Amino acid sequence: MELKDFHAFIEVANHLSFTKAAEHSYISQPSLSKSVKKIEEKLNVVLFNRSTRGLRLTDAGNIVYEQGQQIVQLISELPIMLEGLAEGVSGDIKIGMPPLIGTLFFPQIAKNLSENYPHIKIELHEHGARIVEELVEKGQIDVGIVVLPTNTDLFNVQPFISDKFFLFVHKDHPFAQLDSIALSDLQDESLILFSKSFALHRNIISACKDAGFNPTVSYESSQWDLIIELVAAKLGITLLPQSISTKVTNENIVMIPLQKPDLLWKLGIVTKKNSYHSFALKKFMQMF
Repeated sequence: MELKDFHAFIEVANHLSFTKAAEHSYISQPSLSKSVKKIEEKLNVVLFNRSTRGLRLTDAGNIVYEQGQQIVQLISELPIMLEGLAEGVSGDIKIGMPPLIGTLFFPQIAKNLSENYPHIKIELHEHGARIVEELVEKGQIDVGIVVLPTNTDLFNVQPFISDKFFLFVHKDHPFAQLDSIALSDLQDESLILFSKSFALHRNIISACKDAGFNPTVSYESSQWDLIIELVAAKLGITLLPQSISTKVTNENIVMIPLQKPDLLWKLGIVTKKNSYHSFALKKFMQMF
């Protein structure tokens, strides 16, 4: 029993005549009869009452006729539905990113997507970069924006942005008067960092060790604005990407360019290698 059999049966049912159905559909009467018989045998029903007065649908025939029309219609609509997907007009995307990245970039990402593909919906998951990578690897989210470097054996990586780090201190701190500062100058300071589940934590600790010291970490948080408020309360200093400066409104905070080394915050968009990319996801990736 194939789709063509339903087409044949519907033609016969529409005309209640094999002869007229054959003339209208340009399918031979034997082929029409064969298709009707295949459906009857497969479903173990009789579709037509055959009498000298012509054909009439049986009760079973009426049910198969109604359902068959729906089947044929659904199949005929599939190319249109898939064409819509191919044009990126609809679909859902699960995207993960650390809260800081979300604060800085997600509003513009969502705005661009809404303007270009208004029927694509985003489900945002905010976690540290490590957790985002795990979720992408497990297939629980479609795409993540993470801090680079990452595992290129597991992920397709598309660079997104590169930003310099600045030192954020209270305006009364001695460093506040400097035009720039070296990372090694922070060895006697108390740092306030993102939590250990965040790649920023790992990267800053690693950079400090490369500069010759093990940093003292006084507080950890998953929220960038809380980190800033802790600095404003004179409980320590912090290192954050320059991009965050547009969000900092506390007048007690001073930002100082970090030099020696020129530490960079590199972000990338990652998807799982050898995984299926929906049309919506492909359109999302093309925006970058």
